[in-house]
Amino acid sequence: MSTATTTMQAYRASLLHFHADPAFNDDAHAWHEDGLLLIEDGRVKAAGDYAKLACMLPDGVTPVDYRGMVITPGFIDTHLHFPQTDMIASPSPGLLPWLETYTFPTERRFEDPAHARSTAEFFLDELLRCGTTTAVVYCTVHPQSVDAFFEVSEARNLRMVAGKVLMDRHCPDFLRDVEGGVGDSAALIEKWHKRGRQLYAITPRFAPTSTDAQLHATGELAAAYPDTFIQTHVSENKDECKWVGELHPQARSYLDVYERFGLMRPRALFGHCIWLDDDDFARMAHTGSAAAVCPTSNLFLGSGLFDFERADRAGALLSLGTDVGAGTSFSMLQTMNEAYKVARLKGSYLKAERMFYLATLGAARAMGLEGTIGSFAPGAEADFIVLDPKATPLMARRTAQLASLEELLFALALLGDDRSIKATYSNGKQVHAR
Repeated sequence: MSTATTTMQAYRASLLHFHADPAFNDDAHAWHEDGLLLIEDGRVKAAGDYAKLACMLPDGVTPVDYRGMVITPGFIDTHLHFPQTDMIASPSPGLLPWLETYTFPTERRFEDPAHARSTAEFFLDELLRCGTTTAVVYCTVHPQSVDAFFEVSEARNLRMVAGKVLMDRHCPDFLRDVEGGVGDSAALIEKWHKRGRQLYAITPRFAPTSTDAQLHATGELAAAYPDTFIQTHVSENKDECKWVGELHPQARSYLDVYERFGLMRPRALFGHCIWLDDDDFARMAHTGSAAAVCPTSNLFLGSGLFDFERADRAGALLSLGTDVGAGTSFSMLQTMNEAYKVARLKGSYLKAERMFYLATLGAARAMGLEGTIGSFAPGAEADFIVLDPKATPLMARRTAQLASLEELLFALALLGDDRSIKATYSNGKQVHAR
């Protein structure tokens, strides 16, 4: 028996993936209504029309039949906090009191490795149930929280990005990096970055909670490890922006604080970006930094509405994040739902095709991982999901009356949630089935 016969997997369904941003290209997607996805050794071998690719099927390989459903690359969530899983849906009048009342006390528990590990197990279960195969994740200040997360992710062979929070001021003493935080981060990079499918993100929480000395050391760390990720928050809330201006009067803007410390570069992901101006977005585009747009949490905390048109004028890289636990759902479909409404309130319009792009190839591009995840390009890692357009009675009724692909995707985004995910595959292996 040939190697191809024993290792190839095949899946028959409608296939959707992207090769360009629909906001700037009329022909941005590949759609195969009766499609065939071929996987070999955990990577995409081919994706296209069933009639054209069926001849590639080795003897003895029968496609898994998902006809009537849609296979897309797995969703990519570029901003969320695994330690905040247990405090999701906690009431608060705004960002800063929410941090003090719920976030910091909850994160204190992650000094216990057993608690961190059990939370990571549940967190990853929830992501996979919602069709998210890659996420960019905040841990806590405790190195053991990072070890626990990566140990659980590595055991499942998932493509995940995570990092230890850096925070040495304006926070409770029990979460303060008095010394050693950046050194701990360097040790974690050496241990975990590019170990299997794990990748490391240098993670200053946000400018107010790091001294200039820590931000300077963080910039040096980012320069020493240029293929790591950087993740932080910027311009989420007006009170926060005012506070940063008082702490850094020499900076032109909140974002400029990070640029002054060498923290804007490719693979730098900035959460929220609500109150950036044209110059800020131009700097993001110039440096190859990316915005992680978090509509559910921005609405939940009343922080503001992201300006898609302003970001697009500058050519900034964009992606979507759930921002659990200020975000109120792990589902990227629900995040698309809220992103659509945020755009409408700002006077612009997000096509469903664009929302699916932002959750797949757009996120991969923002992360510098195009060709690795986010599409069905030959050789890409076989992370994909099966979407069921008839997952609920209402969805079944709506999708029985479709006039276009855009209507199908719009129905999935506006009506879908975790119930819409029939199956999730990571590296060619089924890791969730409904």
